[in-house]
Amino acid sequence: MTDRRTPSPPSTGGRLVYAVGDVHGYAGALERLLADIVRDAEASRPAERPVVVFVGDYVDRGPDSRGAMDLVLAFAGRADVEAAPLRGNHEEAMLRFLDEPAFAPAWIGSWGRETLKSYGVAAPDPDDVRACAEARARFAAAVPDAHRGFLRGLELSRTIGDYHFVHAGVRPGVALAAQSPRDLMWIRHAFLDCDDDFGKVVVHGHTPAPGRPEVKANRINVDTGVYFTGVLTAVRLEGETRRFLQVAA
Repeated sequence: MTDRRTPSPPSTGGRLVYAVGDVHGYAGALERLLADIVRDAEASRPAERPVVVFVGDYVDRGPDSRGAMDLVLAFAGRADVEAAPLRGNHEEAMLRFLDEPAFAPAWIGSWGRETLKSYGVAAPDPDDVRACAEARARFAAAVPDAHRGFLRGLELSRTIGDYHFVHAGVRPGVALAAQSPRDLMWIRHAFLDCDDDFGKVVVHGHTPAPGRPEVKANRINVDTGVYFTGVLTAVRLEGETRRFLQVAA
């Protein structure tokens, strides 16, 4: 006899979980969103500490990358929450800028100008190789050790119940445990255009869904493009329920 029961909706297994979308240097919006999350969690009184997942991209594009990094670091030190900050492609690029002098012009020309400024370093002409090297040296001196350690220690993914949290997405046809770091941080259309069941509902950012989160059967996109929409988003997941929290930048 065929079992025609409706599949159960995805669940966190009872945990209260929040996933924060791409911040991109909007420290003020992040501060307000985190305050909303703390108030919501306190009102919910979960049996276990709530988990707050950050899907990455704390830096670049916005006005205060350093401030955003400080906020996530401070939040990770709280005793009343379990913070799970993930690495995005912009954190990977920032590390590459710190580690590879030859990458300096590309990073400065693509994304890094505002991040440099937030650490007190003037952004040079990306076509001036010598000026880029000098800016990189000043930046390396300005980045606190705590920020370097934070960047190097970031997770690439986290699974909670029926949800799998990553920055960009996953490669269809590849087991979640076997995903490549590059796909987890960089993948776009092969993941976004796929309707496959990935085994878990993938919660991600990376590709903006302008102004409002994108919800599919197999994924939830919490990147609402704060740097051009002015909207920063988090999803609240508890048991089989979900809802969204948003703040204006």
